[in-house]
Amino acid sequence: MKKYLVILSTLIVFTSCGQQKKKEDVALKTKPQTYKTEMFVSDLSIPWGMTWLPEGSMLVTEKDGRLIHFKDGKKIEIANMPAVYVNGQGGLLDIKLHPNYNENGWIYMTYASEEGPGKGGHTALMRCKLDGDSLTNIEMLYKASPNSPAGQHFGSRIEFDKDGYVYFTIGERGDREVNPQDITRDGGKVYRLKDDGSIPEDNPFFNEPNAKKAIYTYGNRNPQGMAIHPETGEIWMHEHGPKGGDEINIVKKGANYGWMVVTYGVNYSGTEITDQTKKEGIEPPIYYWVPSIAPSGMAFVTSDKYPEWKNKLLVGSLKFAYVELLTLDGEKVTKREKIAQDIGRVRNVKIGPDGLIYIAVEGQGIYRLIPE
Repeated sequence: MKKYLVILSTLIVFTSCGQQKKKEDVALKTKPQTYKTEMFVSDLSIPWGMTWLPEGSMLVTEKDGRLIHFKDGKKIEIANMPAVYVNGQGGLLDIKLHPNYNENGWIYMTYASEEGPGKGGHTALMRCKLDGDSLTNIEMLYKASPNSPAGQHFGSRIEFDKDGYVYFTIGERGDREVNPQDITRDGGKVYRLKDDGSIPEDNPFFNEPNAKKAIYTYGNRNPQGMAIHPETGEIWMHEHGPKGGDEINIVKKGANYGWMVVTYGVNYSGTEITDQTKKEGIEPPIYYWVPSIAPSGMAFVTSDKYPEWKNKLLVGSLKFAYVELLTLDGEKVTKREKIAQDIGRVRNVKIGPDGLIYIAVEGQGIYRLIPE
């Protein structure tokens, strides 16, 4: 324990109750409010994912397995949904339109599924089409295995890169000592597929014996935010740490992000996990939070509706009920500001086709920020 405190003394300090605080952190300030917060979709339970159809209506995933089409002020529940395994953090998760949706009509969703070996469920990626108020052409593209009855760490977010490959995240399902560092097992990974579900031959572990060939990165804990950087085209992500150690990372081919070999966090009981925060061969985070904010949802501000915020990064906080607005200098966080403070448990944040910021809040609905 003495060795542990010496190594971390330049990084974090401890209070008497075992809480951590990052030393010499970028100070979090409250941004003066230059917007009004407006409810857009009300009476939602746990709105996990949201996206917009070309005519401007919205699709919202509810964790309990419902897909909601919000159009002309009305909520329509979409029929013919696949069976969703709802347990703990698992359920219907993210949703994303294909970049060429206008031509092919494909919609992608991640969800917890009971299909496959083992009791319980695991995260799956599917694609489908929308015909009126019902799904059609449903295709399972990837299903993690084996299933687990554990209720934690399903992930999951979806993103497309500039070449049309689809990336999605799966948490380590609570099996933290095995799954994240083992490329022959699902969980604790970012995956990369072609849009039809086939596996690119240039994936980093495609030729590794017994490896899950769809894996693109490993050593992840529970990533619940992904976004394309508007200038570099790189995929950024964030993930939950344990007690402390939430991270922002850039998705890099074959990279190991360290869980649980290295971490800036500790167990929920306050005991140490490891005395290492850095190690050769492990990708360091762009930024990390101590204490944890429980990040969920991520978006770059690409809109001119908020000129002072252009190209800044938005990260929702489940724990502290606000959205962080992060100013970046390249890959370095130089300023942290709190917006939408006390809004509630933020599950997702997106930039809508109208250029406004939309914030999905558990137990409430989806708000948008209207500049004043």
